[in-house]
Amino acid sequence: MTHVAIVGGGPGGYEAALVAARLGAKVTLVERDGVGGSTVLTDCVPSKTLIATSDLLTEVESSAELGVEVPSTVRADLAAVNHRVMRLAAAQSEDIATRLDASGVTVLDGRARLVDATSVEVTTEEGTRVVDADAVLLATGAHPRVSPDAQPDGERILTWEQVYALREIPRHMIVVGSGVTGAEFASAYNGLGAEVTLVSSRDRVLPGEDEDAAALIEEVFTERGMTVMGTSRMAAVERSGDGVVVTLTDGRTVEGSHCLLALGSIPNTQDMGLEEAGVVLDDGGFVRVDRVSRTSVPGVYAAGDCTGVLMLASVAAQQGRIAMSHLLGDAVLPLDLQKISSNIFTSPEIATVGLSQRQIDEAEIHVESTMLPLAANARAKMQGVHHGFVKLSARAGGGGVVGGVVVGPRASELVHALSLAVSTGLTVDQVAEAFTVYPSLSGSVAEAARRLHRL
Repeated sequence: MTHVAIVGGGPGGYEAALVAARLGAKVTLVERDGVGGSTVLTDCVPSKTLIATSDLLTEVESSAELGVEVPSTVRADLAAVNHRVMRLAAAQSEDIATRLDASGVTVLDGRARLVDATSVEVTTEEGTRVVDADAVLLATGAHPRVSPDAQPDGERILTWEQVYALREIPRHMIVVGSGVTGAEFASAYNGLGAEVTLVSSRDRVLPGEDEDAAALIEEVFTERGMTVMGTSRMAAVERSGDGVVVTLTDGRTVEGSHCLLALGSIPNTQDMGLEEAGVVLDDGGFVRVDRVSRTSVPGVYAAGDCTGVLMLASVAAQQGRIAMSHLLGDAVLPLDLQKISSNIFTSPEIATVGLSQRQIDEAEIHVESTMLPLAANARAKMQGVHHGFVKLSARAGGGGVVGGVVVGPRASELVHALSLAVSTGLTVDQVAEAFTVYPSLSGSVAEAARRLHRL
């Protein structure tokens, strides 16, 4: 029986453990902070739970258009919201732990250090011991990046892992960083009723995303009263009485009650014995892996945020599953970054799959594209949806779908049809011929495909 040692219990780790156990391996999983890792306990699950409350308030705010009268005092009790957030995160962690236990996975609560390709040193409350295995998977995740001039205190200056200790809605939340995390939290606190200023070092929010989607989101942010400061780089953040002062590199200052730092992530790869064991890291400290999650050391695999491939829970889980299938001789398809779907949980959501417009341009791929506003969709009109679109890109001539963008309510659910099209090589005609319900938002996906039909 093959013995696999897994370091890290987030999506990359626990999904790998379940696959390895199902394929007949003995599995030992080491996690220092709790099963589910930061994804479940302090990051993805908590933030999306908070966003769910914010989305509900946003819908209530616009309900007058649908003929619904609501009291003007409708507001969120942030203490109750955050209590629910952490309760659901703990429950999700328990559910995962139950699945692991039922699958026969041994879970150790402790810190791990790689000794060599087949040994992991584990330190628990009972002491230190060495776990000998036939292979090792590193799934150690990452943690929020901070600045020497902007040190979190957990009260007024916060990372995204610390916001759930807040008991009252911030009077004025300054979010530094306009990437995915910054945009999501800015949208969430705006929906909860806080005054929000979003400080972006780039000329627009979500600089790495589809330009049309980013432009629409910034328009929505501004329409809802958010202040978006483009090309504004933070120099320092300091406490000032019962508030904070954010100083920009050009000398301007922004005053608020709280500051949320969304400056990116640092991989959890330091002081783990990785380089001593021969595991190659890149300049940012991320573990280098190939498309089946192998590191530079035979028998040592890595998955998730510590690899920096794409910092998504779904990618981490897929990397972990691929690693174990490859190790244990099951059928495996290498990770294909051109078929990955992702979602940004702003309001409205932005879902993407396949090749972006930037990738299409850089690769000089000949495609035809169409963009269909949701405002033309019957169901969207019924629901009072004004912002959003479906964008579809297909190869010129053959019509094979290579990419798509959906902006709108629950875009994360709508994008699956496009994800199937991209991953299986469907043509726009095949997508168009599949029935959709009328009226439905998904009908815009089929309509976009019909518009790319060629005689």
